[in-house]
Amino acid sequence: MCFKEVSSAHQGCIYLNKNTEKNSVFSLEQKQHEEDRSYGSEDLNELEVNGNWTPQEKALHEARLKAKAKRRLRKSSSRDSTRESLSDSVSGEPTADPHSPKGKTAVNDRKSRTGKGRGLPKKGGAGGKGVWGAAGMVYEVEELDANDPNYDESGDTVYATVVPELDERELEKTINPIVQEYFEHGDTKEVEMLLKELNLGHHKYEFSSLAVSLSLEGKASHRELTSRLLSDLSGKVLSESDMSRAFDKMLKELPDLILDTPEAPQMLGQFIARAIADHAIPMSFLDCYKGKVDCDHARAALDRASVLLSMKREIMRLDNVWGVGGGQRPVKHLIKEMNLLLKEYLVSGVLSEAERCLRDLEVPHFHHELVYEAVVMVLESTGDAALQMMVKLLKIFWKTGLITLDQMNRGFQRVYDELPEISLDVPHAHSIMETFVDLCYQEQVITKQLRDSCPTRGRKRFVSEGDGGLVKS
Repeated sequence: MCFKEVSSAHQGCIYLNKNTEKNSVFSLEQKQHEEDRSYGSEDLNELEVNGNWTPQEKALHEARLKAKAKRRLRKSSSRDSTRESLSDSVSGEPTADPHSPKGKTAVNDRKSRTGKGRGLPKKGGAGGKGVWGAAGMVYEVEELDANDPNYDESGDTVYATVVPELDERELEKTINPIVQEYFEHGDTKEVEMLLKELNLGHHKYEFSSLAVSLSLEGKASHRELTSRLLSDLSGKVLSESDMSRAFDKMLKELPDLILDTPEAPQMLGQFIARAIADHAIPMSFLDCYKGKVDCDHARAALDRASVLLSMKREIMRLDNVWGVGGGQRPVKHLIKEMNLLLKEYLVSGVLSEAERCLRDLEVPHFHHELVYEAVVMVLESTGDAALQMMVKLLKIFWKTGLITLDQMNRGFQRVYDELPEISLDVPHAHSIMETFVDLCYQEQVITKQLRDSCPTRGRKRFVSEGDGGLVKS
């Protein structure tokens, strides 16, 4: 009978397990209740053990008994933890959720959740997302590591900006705007500052040659500014060897420079003479070429430089080698140059030379002085030759646009204002002035308004003794 009960119970258990695997709807408590009911008493277990079982059934029965003992142990441990939580809640201490896994007390608790370790926070409380160390922690100065590849024995690391060296193409594109802008403001210190920021490398000497080449295509004032620039940069940015190398290069390039500037040999000779006088290049520069020059153009440039130096040997600086430098010269000097220009024209009568000399002065704002001096010369001259020549000269200057309407009007108006004083030295100044103004108006040099504003001298009728006190009609 024991065997039958055991077998029937065994079959029921197997049937229960099959239904559980198939439907998966029974809970753990229902399984345990059925197993406890099938194996409810200790007497029954003793009978089952003492019965005649097969080894497989015996092993299966022992495994079930072990599982039952583990379940009882789990139930007892959970009941104890529930009692502890209830006692903590009664005492007023915060309690943990009994249904939480492993009985954790807080969601943000940093203690180890694996159950291992000493129960301390991870990383001493300095771990976690967005945490840069523990509270109140002060970082000390990091000591240098001698094994670091960037280790510096002095202890101070110096960072410097490395400027790449300019090649020939970039050098010309960079220097040309600097020189052109210098021709406008004339500040050598600004050019020096810009050059120090560049890494010219072994092409440094080409700055001098580029500056001189640009000035050859410009005005006389540009050449004067270039000579001053080379003098100021000598010893600061450019050395004597750089200057000598630049002029040597230009002497070799003279055949090409003549195509654009026919007067390049004479101008280059003046540059060399001015540079030697300013101590930008040594005096021995010319001696190095004696008997060694095959190019006719280079020989002409060197001869020009030697002639200028021999003429100005007692003068340290050849200030006037480029003539009058525009508005940078004193007013008295400009007036003297204009007087000389007009006197040479009255002697030679060459209009083109007079026009060239006036353009070389580069003072368009001061051309009214030329008009004033020309009219005064007409008033002080004798004969009609000077009058006709001056009308012709002013007509050419007016048509070419060299003298503007404003400058022409200002020049004549100055003569109008000073005509009473001029008439003290020149009694017939008024009549000569009227004749000159009429000719200028006929040649369309002046406007009708300017002609009408010319002052006239009123004629006084005197009474003679034989008229009986009557005024002549």
